[in-house]
Amino acid sequence: MRLLVTGGAGFIGSEFVRGWLRSDPAAHVTVLDALTYSGVEENLASVAHHPGYRFVRGDVCDPDVVDQVMAGQDAVVHFAAESHVDRSIEGAGPFVRTNVVGTQVLLDAALRHRAGRFVQVSTDEVYGSISEGSWTEEWPLAPSSPYSATKSAADLLVLAYHRTHGLDVVVTRCTNNYGPHQFPEKVIPLFITRLIDGRTVPLYGDGRHIRDWLHVSDHCRGIELALHGGKPGEVYHIGGGTEVSNHELTGLLLDAVGADWDRVTRVADRKGHDLRYSLDDSKIREQLGYAPEVPFTEGLAATVDWYRGNRSWWEPLKAGSERA
Repeated sequence: MRLLVTGGAGFIGSEFVRGWLRSDPAAHVTVLDALTYSGVEENLASVAHHPGYRFVRGDVCDPDVVDQVMAGQDAVVHFAAESHVDRSIEGAGPFVRTNVVGTQVLLDAALRHRAGRFVQVSTDEVYGSISEGSWTEEWPLAPSSPYSATKSAADLLVLAYHRTHGLDVVVTRCTNNYGPHQFPEKVIPLFITRLIDGRTVPLYGDGRHIRDWLHVSDHCRGIELALHGGKPGEVYHIGGGTEVSNHELTGLLLDAVGADWDRVTRVADRKGHDLRYSLDDSKIREQLGYAPEVPFTEGLAATVDWYRGNRSWWEPLKAGSERA
């Protein structure tokens, strides 16, 4: 299979590419990534010498570049996105451009070149907030932030290309990811790196917001299952099965680095902050055999260890992000 992976130098995309190439010596993967602030080509260094690997620096919104890399592909896994909620609140323009227009450019090219399956990697945030129970794949979309609104729009575009043009598409929606190589503006690596450096960490509001945590390797296994076995035009939820409040998460990270609560600074809550996310992932479990394999306590401890041991990776990224 010849595979095009957009955003393959990012946190989740690079995990997917590394796993795909390591498992198949005969695989062919083209990574398209603009290497904006959160794309790090070093994330792919361990597979850069694989004979089937090709890296193209380019923008998913550039029709010429997309047309060139789409030719001859059997499938597309679309990770490329602006994804930080706080940044979307400060300015929605880049999110609309990359997440919506970029997806449309890719879909048009996939249709033109008769590429096979198109996997849209999305998020649980498209549903808004849920106080109890869990969302099924049929739940109406109700995004709260500019980020989640643009991901909702992209999902609907993908599904519309299936209904209108017959393009073979699958949409996956996941819960909160964590693990190595995550850009240090996200909450878990942000807290780990600040605590390692002896600094304080900012906790939004009273910390009661609840998220379901999913190790990035489990997420990528779910995407592979959807790529190989999902039904065209279907949406699949990929969950971690571990709901934790931000307050509880902060306590776990403090314990992991031997810090006390005096290192926590309460800050004003984020605008439009969703209280709780929860996906019902029984569909992918029953139809495709998915189940998360990394226990949260073990995965979190391994993640803390990774950031302790890879300061040379995250320190320059963190410095650049804080300057911005």
